[in-house]
Amino acid sequence: MRPFSPLYIPKVFFELLTSFPVTVLMLVGSVIFGSLLGFVLARAKISGGKISKILADAYIGVMRCTPPIVLLFIVYYGLPELLLSTAGIDINNVNKGVFVLVTYTLLYGATISEIMRSAYESVDKGQWEAAVSIGLSPFQAFYRIMLPQATAVALPNFCNLLINLMKDGALAFTIGLVDIMGRGSLIISRNFGAYALETYIALALIYWCLTLVIEKTFSVLEKSLLRGKRSLAE
Repeated sequence: MRPFSPLYIPKVFFELLTSFPVTVLMLVGSVIFGSLLGFVLARAKISGGKISKILADAYIGVMRCTPPIVLLFIVYYGLPELLLSTAGIDINNVNKGVFVLVTYTLLYGATISEIMRSAYESVDKGQWEAAVSIGLSPFQAFYRIMLPQATAVALPNFCNLLINLMKDGALAFTIGLVDIMGRGSLIISRNFGAYALETYIALALIYWCLTLVIEKTFSVLEKSLLRGKRSLAE
């Protein structure tokens, strides 16, 4: 049996980083499109009609009960078949990142919608009414009064969701996307299974570093948003 080689970890660490932009691109893209979807769902539940609320609840329930890897396979294998049979569109040669982006947009949108809804409803609606009564438009009252407070409430949950999304994104290598996890699998295969432990340790270090960056960034944002509120309380 080959002995453990700590010196191989920094070597493979930098090789894994060559695919780091793919991981970040998938993460950022899922957050952007998922947040847009989440906003639509949250709005439907807060101020939509009965039918829109039922549809939003049904969608959120289904997505939250579906394991990420199951949905990824459904999208990867099912979406090309659906488009080909219904619209005659062949997307089998589309970049695998598109399927990953669609999958995690659907999952992320369902969860972030509940975070948005609960954060918005936690802010006293009397503040919005007071802002409108002194001459602000409904949009100004929302943007300047409600949104900053709701954002401060949502940030901790948003941070946790982003970290979970980053970790779930590691499953993308199962359909052949060469992100950092996919790069690690290629390296292990290239070495015929050798240095697998060292490679996985290097992968863990990358994910740990990324998690720390996310946590620190959100901590700074939360303190900035809550600064005015704390000053007022003092």
